[in-house]
Amino acid sequence: MIGYACNFIGDKSLRFRTIRKNNITNEKLTEIISHNLNVLKEIILYNKKNKIKLFRITSDLIPFGSSEFNTLDWGEVFKEEFAEIGRIIKESNMRVSMHPGQYTVINSLREDVIERAFWDLNYHDKVLNLLNCDKTSKIVLHIGGVYGNKEEAIIRFIKNYRRLKPSVKNRLIIENDDKSYNIEEVLYISENTGAPVVYDNLHSKINPPSVEKDDLYWINLAKKTWKKEDGRQKVHFSIQDPDKKPGGHSKTIYINEFKKFYEDTCGGDIDIMLEVKDKNVSAIKCVNTLEKDKNIKYLEMEWAKYKYSILEKSHKSYLEIRKLLKDKKSYPSLEFYNIIEESFEIEESPKDYVNSLNHVWGYFKNKATEKEKNNYFRLLNRYEKGLTKGELVKNFLYKLSVKYDEKYLYKSYYFEL
Repeated sequence: MIGYACNFIGDKSLRFRTIRKNNITNEKLTEIISHNLNVLKEIILYNKKNKIKLFRITSDLIPFGSSEFNTLDWGEVFKEEFAEIGRIIKESNMRVSMHPGQYTVINSLREDVIERAFWDLNYHDKVLNLLNCDKTSKIVLHIGGVYGNKEEAIIRFIKNYRRLKPSVKNRLIIENDDKSYNIEEVLYISENTGAPVVYDNLHSKINPPSVEKDDLYWINLAKKTWKKEDGRQKVHFSIQDPDKKPGGHSKTIYINEFKKFYEDTCGGDIDIMLEVKDKNVSAIKCVNTLEKDKNIKYLEMEWAKYKYSILEKSHKSYLEIRKLLKDKKSYPSLEFYNIIEESFEIEESPKDYVNSLNHVWGYFKNKATEKEKNNYFRLLNRYEKGLTKGELVKNFLYKLSVKYDEKYLYKSYYFEL
């Protein structure tokens, strides 16, 4: 199974909300949690429709969920909403997980930090329990800090792991990171705790073990830490963004690299969580490429979401893809996604950019008010003269697409990629 983490690309209304500590009231928390659970439900339904069977739920689902500042009995207040989302997850044969952030550290030198980490892990366990998820829905955790003495830090992790609630230990899986604990060290900790190991390919490249081996070697060792009741082994796959510091995830999963990793390491025997900026967009790309039912409708559905983004980059690429999809008996997924990836590497051409803007404007030209028409052509003129950014024109068109309920547009990738 292929999945992605937390957030969603393709509908700006599906954004999780939070709140500042100083503004917390039970009324505001109720409003925000209701919104967030509705967003989660919509994302789960989207995943179901698009054959995405693996998904990481954001830790921000419940603002201050592990803090004393949130006094709302949110588990009870939203019991039915959690149960409904959990029902859809189960119906869809979907596997969900969660991943606490960098401040959830159980090997700290400070007991108060450890206690807060316990609260946070209990919060994540509570969310998964409210969704009625079984033991295969996991909580991913990094080992934590080194604090000047890695050997003692590892001993502290093992000791404090044993203090965790049984229900948390049943869900906890541990991951190698890009700075402190490599895959060898995490496997050692697993031997002393029983926690299954998640292998992260990019972290292993940046923070390699002492023994130089390929991904498959470490994946096979990590596989031995997974028991039947833990579900299928999970790995994390990501690609380094060349423009960012080591560990920075790429904007997209390049399909040729993914396919090679998939074929070299698992061939379908493990669950792969993609860690990437474009989230579900890459997940669908990988799912479609591995699709056994090679029906061109899957590529056509994606093309409907990509088309204006590609037109914006290159009219030539736009025509190439249209030609590629004419043969309804074919399934040219690699060619399709390679053209798309190459298109996004093309430097912005004002001519193609304006062409895409005008195509999108075509949805509104017969129903926009005079004021909207004047605003559009004023913004367009300023862009063509180099006086403003194209994003301002696109933002204006996005507002129109929402106002006039043009779902084809605001649920496409055009306004986000």
